[in-house]
Amino acid sequence: MITASENRHPRPKPATTGALPDATVILDCAPLGYCLLEQDGCIRHVNAAFSKALALPPEAILGEHILRFVHGQDAGTLTASMADIGADANRIGQHQLRLTQPDGSERWVMASFSQMTGPPPWIILQTQSIDDLKQAVTSLQKSETRWKYALESAHQGVWDHDFSANDLFYSIPWKKIRGMAADATVDGALDVWIETVHPADREHVLECIRRQDEGEVAFNTFQYRERHADGHWVWIESRGASVEWSAEGKPSRIIGTDTDISERKKAEAQLEEISRRLRLALDVSKVGVFEANLDTGAVMRDKQLLSIYGLDPLAPAVAAFEERLHPEDRDAALARVAAGVASTVPFMNAFRIIRPDGEIRHIRSSSVTFTDNEGVHKLIGANWDVTEDVTLREDLERARQLAEARNLELEAARTRIEYNALHDHLTGLPNRRFLDLRLDEWIAETVAYCAILHIDLDRFKQINDTLGHQAGDAMLVHTAQVLSSIIGDRDFVARIGGDEFLVLCDARHSQDEVILLTDQIIEALRQPVSYEGHSCRFGASVGIAWTAGGTADAKQSLMNADIALYRAKGLGRNRYEFFTKQLQTQIHHAKRTADEIIKGLEDREFVPFYQPQFDARTLDIAGVETLARWVHPRHGLLAPDYFLKIAEDINALTAIDRCIAEQALSDFDRWEGQDFAVPRISVNVSSRRLRDPGLIDSLRQLNIPRGKLSFELLESIFLDDLDKDSSQILSDLGALGIDIEIDDFGTGHASIVGLMKLNPSRLKIDRALVRPIIEAAEQRKLVGSIIDIGHSLNIEVVAEGVETIRHAHILRDLGCDTLQGYAFARPMPRTELEAFLRSGSWRPPETPIDAMHRMVRRDSKA
Repeated sequence: MITASENRHPRPKPATTGALPDATVILDCAPLGYCLLEQDGCIRHVNAAFSKALALPPEAILGEHILRFVHGQDAGTLTASMADIGADANRIGQHQLRLTQPDGSERWVMASFSQMTGPPPWIILQTQSIDDLKQAVTSLQKSETRWKYALESAHQGVWDHDFSANDLFYSIPWKKIRGMAADATVDGALDVWIETVHPADREHVLECIRRQDEGEVAFNTFQYRERHADGHWVWIESRGASVEWSAEGKPSRIIGTDTDISERKKAEAQLEEISRRLRLALDVSKVGVFEANLDTGAVMRDKQLLSIYGLDPLAPAVAAFEERLHPEDRDAALARVAAGVASTVPFMNAFRIIRPDGEIRHIRSSSVTFTDNEGVHKLIGANWDVTEDVTLREDLERARQLAEARNLELEAARTRIEYNALHDHLTGLPNRRFLDLRLDEWIAETVAYCAILHIDLDRFKQINDTLGHQAGDAMLVHTAQVLSSIIGDRDFVARIGGDEFLVLCDARHSQDEVILLTDQIIEALRQPVSYEGHSCRFGASVGIAWTAGGTADAKQSLMNADIALYRAKGLGRNRYEFFTKQLQTQIHHAKRTADEIIKGLEDREFVPFYQPQFDARTLDIAGVETLARWVHPRHGLLAPDYFLKIAEDINALTAIDRCIAEQALSDFDRWEGQDFAVPRISVNVSSRRLRDPGLIDSLRQLNIPRGKLSFELLESIFLDDLDKDSSQILSDLGALGIDIEIDDFGTGHASIVGLMKLNPSRLKIDRALVRPIIEAAEQRKLVGSIIDIGHSLNIEVVAEGVETIRHAHILRDLGCDTLQGYAFARPMPRTELEAFLRSGSWRPPETPIDAMHRMVRRDSKA
C-alpha cells in the first residue's frame, strides 16, 4: 500500500540515509495514523490514515517539519514531549493535540510518542482521531454550564443523594441559600439535618421524606423553614425526584433542587394582610362589589351588594340593577353606565333605588371595564349607600341657608364688637388695644410717625373726687373732643386709661409743628369747662418723644414719652417736656438706685445713726433721734437725701422705716442693760408706714415700755386732715405708750386747731427757724412764740439745728425744753454713741454760777 503510494507519488530524497524498517508495510495498513519522525522533527514517513487526518497527499507531508501541521497552541506540548523521548528512549508521551488541515480546520487526535532504536533512532508518532469525543465532551460541558447558570440564576440549589454509592452532593447555591461557605462540608445525615428545620415544620418534612423513601411518590415537593447560618429562618421549597431504584423497589438515588422562597412567602403574607384589610374595609364601610360579564350578561354580586339592594341571595337577579332604579334616575344612570363602558376608563355614577320594601336609598358607584386573561370583557365596580350622607348634606344646606340669613346680623354684630374692642366706650377714641395694633403697624413700617405725645390731665382727680364720676367722665369726653379737633387727619389719638391720652404725630410734621400742636393742646385744656353750674378747671402735662431720628423703635419711644411726662409733672405740671438722653440717664440712675435699695434691704445695708438730744438747762441726755443711713458698698455712707425720694417711689420707705426701727429698739435694749442714761429714742416714720395695717400688731408684740419710744411725723402728714382712720392709728399708738412728735414744725401750713387735735407729746422747731435767732430779734420772737404755744398746750418743745453754744443759751432763755444740733453732737453709729455717752465730753467746764444753779435745781426737785 505504501509502495503503491510511492509509485504514484515519487518521494523526495530524505535528509538522511538508511534502510526503512520492515514494519512500515504493516503500519501503512493500520487504521490509526502513523508518522515516522527524525530526531529534529522532520517527517520521514506517513501512513494513509495520517495523511487522511491532514487532508494532504503524502508527498505534501514528507520532508516537512511536524510543527507545520500542529496547532500553534499545542506546539510547545509536542516539542517538550519529543525532547523528553530524546532524553529517555524508554519514555512514551501521550497528549491531545490539534492537527491543522489546509482549509484551516482542526482535527483533535490522541498523539502517542515513542522512540524506535536503531541507527539512526526514529520517533514514532501514532494518532487516533478523538473529534467525536471532543465534540461530545464540549456539548456535555455546554449543557452542564447552561443548567448550572440556569439553576444559579433561578437561585436553586442542587442536591444529589446517591444512597447506593453513599454519595451526598450539595451545590454551591444550595449552600449559599443556607449562608454556608462554598467549601463548607455538609453533614447530610437526616438526624443532624432535621435539627436545622423549624420545630413547627419537622413533622411535615419527615412525613414527606418518608413517603418518597417508601416509594409512595416518585416526585416530591414541600415547603418548610430552615435556620440560616446567621440565625434567621429561611423558607425553602424542596423538589425531589427518584431516578434510581434498588432491587426492593425503593429509591436508591434522589436528585432535587431547593429554592429560597422567603421573599415569596413574605409577599404572600403581605398580600394576605392586604386582602384581610380590604375585606375588613369593605365590611366596615358596607361597600358592595359586583362583577358583570359584558359578553354574556352574567353578574356576580357579594352579600353586601345584595343587602344594599334588599335582594334575596337565592332569587334570580339578572336585571336587578335596572329593576331597582328610581324612575326619575333610570335614564341618566343607564346612560352613564353605557358611556363608561364605551370609554373604558373608570367612571362614577349616582342614582336612587327603590328597595322591595318601598324604601328609597341613595347610591353611589364606581366602576371600570377590563379584559381578563381569557379575553372576556368585564365590568367591575362597587356600590355604597350614601342615604345618610345625602340627608346630612340636605340638612347642612338648610343650615347653610339659615346661617347665610343670619350672616348679615353676625357681620354687623362683629363690626360692633370689633369697634368696641378697639375703642373707648366713653370717649369713642381708640383704646390701648387699638394703639398696640397701630404701634405694630409702625414697627412693620406700614405707617410712619415722628413723635409721641403722652398726655396726663392735671387736677382731674380733684374734680372726680369732689363733683363725682359723672363730672370726671364729662371732663374726659371734653378732652377727647379737644384732641380730636386739634390733631390732623393723619395723626392718631387714643385714650390709654384713666385720664391719660396719647397722640401719634404724622411723620410729615416738623419738630416746631409738634411743639405748636402741643401748645395748642395745653392751652385748650386749661380753659374752664362748665358742668352743672360749676366751672371746672384742669390742665394737661405732656411728655414728648421725638422719633424722627430713628434711634428708638415704637415701643421704646412709648416708654420715652412716659419718662418725659413724668418729668413734666415733676416740674410743675401744665407744661410739656421732651425726652432727652440726660433724662434717660437720670431715669436709669433712679432705676439702678431702686434696685440697689431693694438689695440693700436684703443685705441689711441700712443702719441707724443716733443724734443725742439734751436738756436745755442741765444738758443731761434727754433722748436720741434715730436717723437712717445707707452703708453703700460702692459709695460709702449715704444720707436720706440720696435715697429717700426713690425709696418712696418704689414703696420701699416702709421697709426702711421698719428696718431702722427694729435696729434702734435692739440698741435701746442694749443700752438699758448697760445702764446708759438714754431716757427715750425717737424714730422717723413715713405716712405709708404709719398706715401699714400690720404696724400696730407688730409694735404690740415688742412690748415697748411706755414713754421710751416716740414717732416723729412730718407736720404735713396729719395736722389738718385727721380722718377716722388716722385718729384710730394715733389712739392705738397712745395706748401702746408711744409718743408722737411733730417734726420740722413751723415750715408747713398746720393750724393751731390741727395741733390741738393731734395733741403730740413734743414738737420740733425746724432748723430753718432756729439758725437766724442769733442775728434777728424778730426771728427770736417767732421762735419764742412757738415755744409759748407749745407750752400752753402742754407740749414739750425741741429745737433742731443748734449749731453753737450761743444758740443753746438763747433757746434756753426762751424756755425751750430740749436742744439738738452740731453744737453738742453730730449723728453717729451705736458704738460711737456709747463711747460719747461714757465720755460726757459735750458738757462745758462747770463755773461756780453753774454749780450754784445745779444745786438750786436739785434742792427744788427734792
